[in-house]
Amino acid sequence: MEHLSDMSNQIDISYNFYADTPPNKDPDAHSPTLRRYHKKLWSKRLPNGQLFQLVDTRPKTYLYHKSDLGEFFLSSDAITHSYRSTKQIAQIIEKIPADDVNSLYDHGSTIGAYIVFPGNKVDNKMTINGARGCNSKIRDRFDITLECIRLYYNNIENPLTSVFQRYGYFFALFVNFRGYVDFFFLQDLVTADYCGVKFYIPYKCFEDSPLPTSKEEYLKYKENTIKFIQSRAKRIEDSLRQ
Repeated sequence: MEHLSDMSNQIDISYNFYADTPPNKDPDAHSPTLRRYHKKLWSKRLPNGQLFQLVDTRPKTYLYHKSDLGEFFLSSDAITHSYRSTKQIAQIIEKIPADDVNSLYDHGSTIGAYIVFPGNKVDNKMTINGARGCNSKIRDRFDITLECIRLYYNNIENPLTSVFQRYGYFFALFVNFRGYVDFFFLQDLVTADYCGVKFYIPYKCFEDSPLPTSKEEYLKYKENTIKFIQSRAKRIEDSLRQ
């Protein structure tokens, strides 16, 4: 295995994955650079000390791992959203300078805004990626998704409980919420004691609309989302120097 310390010159935290993605395609599935970055970043030791080595050679599989830990089929997921084409808030987006909206979109196309989840369907039901995008209480918001993950580790019912239970073997890799957060460099989105999630905009869990409701709220959402992407990217970069 290549040590993370040897990778510092091989990952560009500012690289926009649309640069090597074919036109009208999704980087999650079609950017070879994103796939390579995921493979390098998440091939490392788990909280229990065991090595989680990913390979990209299995046919029709994005990333794969098989060992005594189990068998894992992983796929990429963008964890930020600009909502620039979301019809429900089109009247808000049209009030915001295009540069502001596009800035969030561009930041969301770099490694600080991507993660991996299991990509295989269980019992032909939705994956985590699909469920969090389709659920009206989540609407692709990763801060809200992370709150659901926190609640799952604490055995508390939440809108994604059923899908998380289907992939319980994946979450078991990280032992607990702290282990999950630390593994994926998500510390800047949680409180210092790991007991809460820092939402991008004020949010009353699963009662408020997950979408911004005003121009001002969208701009605050944009500001805090970009801060998170940049902070996470810095953590990724720092880890490569260790």
